[in-house]
Amino acid sequence: MKHSEKQGRVVRILTYNVHRWLGTDRKIAPARIAEVIASCDPDIVALQEVRVGRVHTGASDQAASVARHLGMDLHFQPTIRILGEQYGIAVLSRHPSKLVKSGRLPTLSAKPAFEKRCALWVSADVEGQEVQVVNAHLSLRSGERRTQAAALLGSDWLGHPDCADPAILLGDFNAPPYSRSYRLLADHLRDAQLSNPLGEPQPTFHTRAPVLRLDHVFVTKSVEVVTAAPVRTPLTRVASDHFPLLAEVRVRSHVGRDGGAKSSKVEKQLL
Repeated sequence: MKHSEKQGRVVRILTYNVHRWLGTDRKIAPARIAEVIASCDPDIVALQEVRVGRVHTGASDQAASVARHLGMDLHFQPTIRILGEQYGIAVLSRHPSKLVKSGRLPTLSAKPAFEKRCALWVSADVEGQEVQVVNAHLSLRSGERRTQAAALLGSDWLGHPDCADPAILLGDFNAPPYSRSYRLLADHLRDAQLSNPLGEPQPTFHTRAPVLRLDHVFVTKSVEVVTAAPVRTPLTRVASDHFPLLAEVRVRSHVGRDGGAKSSKVEKQLL
């Protein structure tokens, strides 16, 4: 990856709801999703609705196969367990990475949830610069979704001392820009599509008739957005019901007065 220290490191970030590998043609095709991801040439990928298991007896694990095909590390957090299979969210990285935290987001229901909404926080070492990446898939219920958005900004996630700028929050938020949960996040972080110098924000759902912008990439202040837009190709129109959202960002190191890396809370750095 070519860069100058002054300009910062250029990182390609992808978020993609893969719909359990199920395309709009009703075919389950993990290899097709891997092809989509490879065509985007990302450094870091956040996936939602990931199916972990075997399509056929004797076949290899689907998520692991996709990660192996791409040559990327895989971190997975289940949200559903049923009949020996798991579904959930994942972060893939071509750079050295480590799992920092994974877990459930708050719910407003007293009843056990079929799908447990979760977040997954991974720290990626991009040529010596630590980049904090938090992948989330939020509820379909508006009140619960806002509670979950607030939790992501709180001390367990982006407000944690270890989640220092540069940090990226991305995923399927089920939150169009007019929703309260989206506005809460956008009030504290920058929406990459709104910072895109190349055009207006574009919908990510549904691939047959894109009308809703539900998938987002939010960044902290040291992250400069170069481009951000859904990837619309004949392949992405059939591979899932969501378009992948690709953001190219430039990450600058934060250096304090003592010459060391700055480690203040993200809460203090939010715009």
